[in-house]
Amino acid sequence: MSLPSELAARDLDRPEVSVVVPVYNEEAGLAAFWTRLAPVLASLTGTAEVIFVDDGSSDGTLAQLLSLRHLDRRVRIVSLSRNFGKEIALTAGLDHAGGDAVIPIDADLQHPPEVIGELVARWHDGSDIVIALRRDRATDGILRRAGSSLFHRVFARMTTVPVTRDAGDFRLMSRKVVEALRRLPERTRFMKGLYAWVGFRQTTVSYDIEPRLEGRSKYGVWRLWRLAIDGITSFSSLPLKVWSVVGLVFALAALGYGVYLIARTIVRGVDVPGYASLMVVVLFLGGLQLLSLGIIGEYLGRVYDEVKARPLYVVRQRIGFDRDDPGAG
Repeated sequence: MSLPSELAARDLDRPEVSVVVPVYNEEAGLAAFWTRLAPVLASLTGTAEVIFVDDGSSDGTLAQLLSLRHLDRRVRIVSLSRNFGKEIALTAGLDHAGGDAVIPIDADLQHPPEVIGELVARWHDGSDIVIALRRDRATDGILRRAGSSLFHRVFARMTTVPVTRDAGDFRLMSRKVVEALRRLPERTRFMKGLYAWVGFRQTTVSYDIEPRLEGRSKYGVWRLWRLAIDGITSFSSLPLKVWSVVGLVFALAALGYGVYLIARTIVRGVDVPGYASLMVVVLFLGGLQLLSLGIIGEYLGRVYDEVKARPLYVVRQRIGFDRDDPGAG
């Protein structure tokens, strides 16, 4: 079995694999998750670390993580100062991961930890990114599956970034992929798009998604809608261009209708236009204008976030690293 070139030359103090686990109010399921993950780590041929990113949890998640840290020194904790969202928590985990390969995974056990061994094996065979693909989405409702399918079709048509369908954050990335991701500074982060944008050699493995261990998904309809908008606006300017074309079409239509009214007045004389048809036209065009302003506002809001140049996240505490102190990312 051939090893990646960066593995042969790595720092001996660096773990081979970093597992990144963003958590938010996951107190109830952390013990069961660790019970599944620990044997998998023990079965790996190289060393491993597990970086839990506490995304401002309001329950006893941090206390549970500290207990795991006392049980196993491979556990490292990054505690954020507040809830920044999963995309930012993942970014914080990638920033703190020191392994030659990094594997993001959810703590709700819908991502089976047992797949990690196969991900590492494919990486050893020479792939830079090994994507874990869900075989089916039986645990998702009909509306969620339909929404996901629609989003991927729209995203594929509006962008040139080949985002893999039925893939989440569960994947393995080599060190050079992680370093490429860390050089992407945007604050509105659609991680699945960023994974695809950096490129590199990719392969896939399949797994069966399992029911959630505890509670409900943190991503409701509104958050999924916002994530879809973030994904499209982060990788495509087509919505802006579309409204330029729509404006031109309606301007030409208005010009043609004006010519028609002038001709009709010359031929038939002046008559009284209908109030209902006038209101329909006014309301329709007013709605289009508001919609176009809303799309422009989405892009303008992202520009505003970028020019402020605030840190992506603020760390309240680091535990298990060389420097266990607060900081910003």
